Parts: sequence; C-alpha cells; structure tokens
Amino acid sequence: MDIKGKIEELAQKIQKDPTLLQNFQKDPIKTVEKLLGVDLPDDELQPLVTGIKAKLAATDIGDKLEGLKKLF
Repeated sequence: MDIKGKIEELAQKIQKDPTLLQNFQKDPIKTVEKLLGVDLPDDELQPLVTGIKAKLAATDIGDKLEGLKKLF
C-alpha cells in the first residue's frame, strides 16, 4: 500500500465531508477502517491516522494563512 498516496486520498475525502471529519475527530481508527473497507489492527492503522491528522492540520494552517493574506 502506498502510504503517502492513501494519506493524501483519505485526507481529501475527510476534508470534503463535514460528517466524516467529525467522525474522524471522534474515532480516527474506526473512521479510517471504514474508509479503507478493511479491519486492521490499530497499530497498523496508526501511521495512516497520524499522517492524515498532520495533513489536515497543515491544510488548516494554510487556509488560515491565506485568510491573513487577504487582510493585508
């Protein structure tokens, strides 16, 4: 499995769907399992969850910086 590709793909899906984002915030492991359609041990999914969280945080920061640019 291409971890970086999956992180990118899942992060985009989660960002576009507010309900999915809410579910991911509540229970990231279960949400990723549902999106992948497989039941894997938590320790195998943890790198994906960590990557998705980082990607979502980076996107959020980028969006906020864009908003600041518009102020100036």
